[in-house]
Parts: sequence; structure tokens; C-alpha cells
Amino acid sequence: MKIWTSEHIFNHPWETVTKAAMQKYPNPMNPSVVGVDVLDRSVDGQGRLHSKRLLSTEWGLPSIVKSIIGNTRTCTYIQEHSVVDPQAKTLELQSANITFTNMVSVDERLIYRPHPEDPEKTILTQEALISVKGVSLSSYLEGVMANTISSNAGKGREAVEWVIRRLNAEIEDLAATARGTMRAPMAAAVTEK
Repeated sequence: MKIWTSEHIFNHPWETVTKAAMQKYPNPMNPSVVGVDVLDRSVDGQGRLHSKRLLSTEWGLPSIVKSIIGNTRTCTYIQEHSVVDPQAKTLELQSANITFTNMVSVDERLIYRPHPEDPEKTILTQEALISVKGVSLSSYLEGVMANTISSNAGKGREAVEWVIRRLNAEIEDLAATARGTMRAPMAAAVTEK
């Protein structure tokens, strides 16, 4: 088993990062995620939003990995459960692969919370437990997968920033449209006098 961990600080408040994280897919940084289906979404008695999603991914596995695991199938599915707690200001995501579980298991956990010293920043902590079983060179493959997870985590953080920029642009466009629609009636009222 291989354990991978990471911590990252976003220069945005928790609310902004949480909105972006929940809208992260699809994005140009992670083209391997080809589908996201919401299986269930509910709010519990404590006001926490629970979501269960199924992510469909298309992986281009290296030929050496395909030959070792004896499989050319590259479409995999991941089950994700997230809990947004607006009172505690936490977003916790737990995901696990549900494809190839007889050979590989990847259990990932991400927690977003406000930075303790700066509420305008958000800390993301990530960890993944990687286990390859029943094949030779399992330790080597776990290392390869940990490197892939590390690379994809960087792309995931870039994707959150991309979504934040996109959301900010949408807000600016709406504000500009609102200003324009407010100015037109005022301009018409001025010309009528």
C-alpha cells in the first residue's frame, strides 16, 4: 500500500472555493473525466449537503501497465461522496474506484476548510491510499499511480482556479448587463424631458 498526501492553499475564501470544487467537472485540465452523474443529493437535519456522484473517466494507461494488469479497458468509474457543512465551513470529499477493484483500489479524501489565520484563504488537504494486488511489481505500480495522482491533483487545483475565474467572469457579465439595462430606461427618461 502506498499513501500519498498533499496540502495546498487557495487565495480565495472557503465559500468561493467550495462552489468551484463542486462545479469542477468538466474542465480542460482534466479531460480524462468524461462524465459526472449525481446519484443522490440531500440536506440532513444539521443543514449539511450530502452528494453522491459517479464519475466516468477515460484513462490512457501506459502500455507497460496494460501488459502487467492484462487489461486494455481504459474506462473506469469512481464513486464520490461529499459533505458540505456550511456551519463548520468544511467540504469533505471521499472517492473510491469501483472499476478494477480486484486489482487496484484508490481511496481518496479531500478536505477544504478556511485557513485558520486568514479567512480570505482556503486550505485543501488531500490523501490517497493506493493498493495494487494480485500482480507482480505491485509496489512499482503503486508508485506510478501515486505520481499520477500527484500530477492530477495539480491539474485539479488548476481546474478549481479555472472555475473561479469563469464564475467571476459570469458575475461581471451579469453586473454589466444589469447596469446596461438600468441605464437604458434612465437615458430614455432623460431624453423624454
